[in-house]
Amino acid sequence: MPRDTSRSPRRVRIAPSILSADFARLGEEVAAIEAAGADYVHFDVMDGHFVPNITIGPAVIKALRPHSKLVFDVHLMIAPVDPYVAAFVDAGADLITVHAEAGPHLHRTLQLVRAQGVKAGVSLNPATPPEAIASVVAEVDLILVMSVNPGFGGQQFIPGQIAKIETIRAMIDKSGRAVELEVDGGVTAENAARLIAAGADVLVAGTATFAGGRTRYAANIERLRTAAAA
Repeated sequence: MPRDTSRSPRRVRIAPSILSADFARLGEEVAAIEAAGADYVHFDVMDGHFVPNITIGPAVIKALRPHSKLVFDVHLMIAPVDPYVAAFVDAGADLITVHAEAGPHLHRTLQLVRAQGVKAGVSLNPATPPEAIASVVAEVDLILVMSVNPGFGGQQFIPGQIAKIETIRAMIDKSGRAVELEVDGGVTAENAARLIAAGADVLVAGTATFAGGRTRYAANIERLRTAAAA
């Protein structure tokens, strides 16, 4: 039986990206967003090769794992990716998302991730069409639409990605599988309702979560949830 595709506000998950956190106090930051009501912790892993920035590796994720019981949502913006999957799983990742553009054997990479006993996700850059992942919907637990060009936080949302979200939502619903649809890049309280209406389930929010400091995290997350339900 096809799953219920109605979008109740209770289904919206907020995944703060630690790229916008205070890196001098990452353990405290991860604990704080969990206390503030976050659903996932989103890790943007960048290698300076696939994307023009360098962020963190498995050692940081391993160090942060004791600070939170939330799902560690690890987004690998690296190429090649296959040699590093096991290290991120060992570090504590619960979900590993790889890019369709990062290697020639996407199906093999997703099988590798799932063989490690964690959930597998696939991500698309803004210029990559939805058709690029049509043949792997059966292999994933999550599809991530990049709504900015990956590499840096704080960028403006690219409006043209709304149509891509709608197309991918239709692909997921047609499959009958419970695949989450995540959006990352420029997510704010001002566009959250449009993203959820287009079909998103999970909103990655860096600046929108961490703005204003730790005393604001709960209010920021609640503002996103309320906006998404509008």
